[in-house]
Amino acid sequence: MKTADPELMRAINRFHVMDAVRRFGPIARVEISTRTELSPTTVSAITAALLEDGLIVPRQMGDLRDAARGRPRVLLELNPEAAQVVGVKLAPDRITVVLTNFRADVLAQLALPIRLSRQAAAVVADLVEDGIRQCVADAGCPLENVRGICVGLPGVVEHGAGICRQSPVFTESDVPFATELSRRLQRPVSIDSDANLVALAESWFGAARGLDDFLVVSVEHSLGLGIMHKGELFRGAGGLSPDLGDMLVRPAGRTDGTRLADIASEAALLIEAQAVLTAPEDQQLFRAGRGLGRVLALAEAGDARMTGLLGEAGEALGFAIANLIALFAPPKVILAGALIQEGAPLLDALLRTVAALLPPSLAGVAEIVTHRSTDTIWARGAAAMTLQELYGAPWNTTGPALRA
Repeated sequence: MKTADPELMRAINRFHVMDAVRRFGPIARVEISTRTELSPTTVSAITAALLEDGLIVPRQMGDLRDAARGRPRVLLELNPEAAQVVGVKLAPDRITVVLTNFRADVLAQLALPIRLSRQAAAVVADLVEDGIRQCVADAGCPLENVRGICVGLPGVVEHGAGICRQSPVFTESDVPFATELSRRLQRPVSIDSDANLVALAESWFGAARGLDDFLVVSVEHSLGLGIMHKGELFRGAGGLSPDLGDMLVRPAGRTDGTRLADIASEAALLIEAQAVLTAPEDQQLFRAGRGLGRVLALAEAGDARMTGLLGEAGEALGFAIANLIALFAPPKVILAGALIQEGAPLLDALLRTVAALLPPSLAGVAEIVTHRSTDTIWARGAAAMTLQELYGAPWNTTGPALRA
C-alpha cells in the first residue's frame, strides 16, 4: 500500500495551522489542535517554526491563565508585517489596485477609471504596471518588498499556467498575462477569474465566513462562477476557471444566441438597449461607456422597455442558478455585480424563476444573497489569493509558499 508523501503531509499540516491562526486568531495552541485535529505535539512543532520565520507572533494575555501551570496564556496571531502583497481587479472600464499586509488589511488602494475593453494585452499590461507602481509608491513601500501580486480578470482564466484564455478586456485570446506582468515588475504574479477572487473574499471577509461550501455568481460584463467546496476553490484542468456565460440555455442554431452570456451578461444587455434607445443623447452615453447607468435609471423610472430587458436577463440567470442549485445543493449562493445591486427588475425575475423551477426537495436548501461591496473587496480577494499561496496551501497550482 502506497503511503502519503511526508513532505506533502507536512505542507498540508502547516497550511491548516496557518489558516486556523488567520481565521480564529489570536488563538491558543490547544485550540489550534482542536480545530485542525492535529496532535498538540505537531501543532507545537509547526507553530515554533512559524514563530521562528516571523510569520506569526505571540500575544501574552495577562488575564487568561493556564490552569495547570498558573502562567499567562499565550495566544498566536498572524504577523501583519511578515509580507506585503498586491491585489488587482480588472474590468472593461476600470482598474482597482490594493496593497495589503500579511493579514489582508488594506494599506493603500487606487482606482483608475480607464476603458480597457478589447485592448491589446501590452496596453493593458502597461496600465496595470503603472497602477501597481503608483499604489505601492503611495504607501511608501518599495516594490521589491512586495512578495506577490494577483490579478483578477473577467472571462476564462487558466490559473496554473497564468494564461487568460478569453476576456472582454483583451483583443487577443490565450494571453500569458501573468508572465508578461511578472517580467515587467520582476515580482511573482498569478492571475485568476474575478469570480474566484470574489468567492475567496466572501470566504475570508464576507457573507460566507465559516462556510466550506457555497457558490458565487458574478453578473458584470461577462458572467463568472466561483465554486467553493470543502473550503477550497474548485478549478478545472490546469486550474481553468468555471465560466457561467458559456452555459448553453437554448438549442443550437438560434439566431438570438445559445449561451447564457448572449442573454444575461451586461454586454448583451447593453447591445439590446442600444438598439432600442436611439435618441442621440442616449447613443452618446453608450459610446462614452455610460450606457448601463442610463439603462438602470430608466428601469427605475418604470420604462417598460428596460424593465423588460432586465426581466428577460433575470429569468435566464434564474434558470441557470436553479440548475446550479440542483447540481451542487449549496447552502448559500452569493450574487455579485452592478446589475445585481442596482437592477431590481433583474433580481426580482431571477428570484421568482429560481423559486418556480426548484423541486420541493430543494426548496429552501440554498440561501440566495447579494454581494454589496466595492471593487476594493474584489481586489482584496486577489490579495487574499496571493496570501493563501504564501501561507503554503499545497494544492495551489502556482507552487509552494514563497520564502524570503
